[in-house]
Amino acid sequence: MAEEKEKRGIWSRRDFFTRLGWGGFGIFGLGTLLAFVRSAFPRVLFQPPSTFKAGFVTDYAVGEVSEKFKQDQRVWIVREETGVYAVFAKCTHLGCTPRWLAAENKFKCPCHGSGFFKSGLHFEGPAPRPLDRFKVIIGGDGQLIVDKSKVFKMGPSGEPDEQYPESILKA
Repeated sequence: MAEEKEKRGIWSRRDFFTRLGWGGFGIFGLGTLLAFVRSAFPRVLFQPPSTFKAGFVTDYAVGEVSEKFKQDQRVWIVREETGVYAVFAKCTHLGCTPRWLAAENKFKCPCHGSGFFKSGLHFEGPAPRPLDRFKVIIGGDGQLIVDKSKVFKMGPSGEPDEQYPESILKA
């Protein structure tokens, strides 16, 4: 009997597989415990506020399109004789960001060539309707406040000014 213990080495095959099984069970249990603890801390999507201050009405020249907020907020601020409005810088075809071409006085989508007038009205390309607008109000400090939670979705026909007169801030 003493000779058998010397021949078999440190662990027998049975000891090795027993320890391997218990090690796997322990790793599985630890993974389950970590998953349970992780579930106590849910993932939360933090979104930026839906409103932002766009400055004073006098900061914008009449007849001009301001690209100041195009990069950060995806909004163009347009001031006309009739008032101020905020155009959503997202093509209504596939969601690309159109470019403002001041020389041609139009928005042009680089993806599929949709064209929009300054008012957002669609006049060429595959876009099904005009560009959307956001609500603009004047805050207590006299600055323009653009509310991106209030979207004026334009229909396929008709001027945006006529579809949603409330999309223009009379200033």
